[in-house]
Amino acid sequence: MPILTLTTDFGTKDHFVGAVKGAIYSTIPDAKIVDISHSISPFNITQTAYILRNAYQNFPEGTIHIVGVDSELNEDNRHIALLLNGHYFVCPDNGLISMVASDIKPSKIVEINIHDRVESSFSVLDVFVQVAAHIARGGTLEVIGKPIHDYKQLFEIQPQISLEQNKIVGNVIYIDNYGNIISNITEKLFKEIGKGRRFKLTASSYSFAKIHQKYSDIVDFSLPKHQRKSDGNRLAIFNSAGFLEIAIYKSNLTTVGGASSLLGLDYRDPIAIEFLS
Repeated sequence: MPILTLTTDFGTKDHFVGAVKGAIYSTIPDAKIVDISHSISPFNITQTAYILRNAYQNFPEGTIHIVGVDSELNEDNRHIALLLNGHYFVCPDNGLISMVASDIKPSKIVEINIHDRVESSFSVLDVFVQVAAHIARGGTLEVIGKPIHDYKQLFEIQPQISLEQNKIVGNVIYIDNYGNIISNITEKLFKEIGKGRRFKLTASSYSFAKIHQKYSDIVDFSLPKHQRKSDGNRLAIFNSAGFLEIAIYKSNLTTVGGASSLLGLDYRDPIAIEFLS
């Protein structure tokens, strides 16, 4: 039974997700379809990459991941299929893969060339499903595309490192369901540049001198419960995906608010770490 995942910015109001699933079942009757997310902000490649990078590795090897974000075919946005870390991806070449594959490079990439046989304004439905079905039947990538060796890079959303200033400047790349802010600064990069030194983390007008291991580290459990008063406190943490996150402990978006609203930070806003001598 082939496993296929869907990651799109289609939402659930319209017919798009249902149409794609129907086409998959019509072509691959025994498929198992898993929705990773359909709530990506429209055309937000960085958000797509963050969600997909942290989800795909939990699926079995051989899973086929269909990505429908900013997927219209044009001169600047070709369609590709690739094998990465034992997983297949069918997606636009819009810079997404440069973030998903930042640590592990694809072992095979092809530029999909079946478009001359399929006239479509809905490529995910009419092209990506066909490609996924071909892979699910055991077909090789070379049959549906010509081999290529590169893909579009998104350099502007990579952290900037200044060794002279002992500084890393990253950006907000994602705001999660709790309003927590996730940056593109990884724990690995932090350790490589910091080398155990003290630091000052700055986000908006707020600063932090400590990065916690887990959210509840901010709580002093030695105090009686009525004296702890930790809910609503801000903290920095390396999250389960290994990215620097700024959070509000047990935030409630309807009352207290999340880190994004309380700190006044949004997508692509800067977050800096300065290492101290």
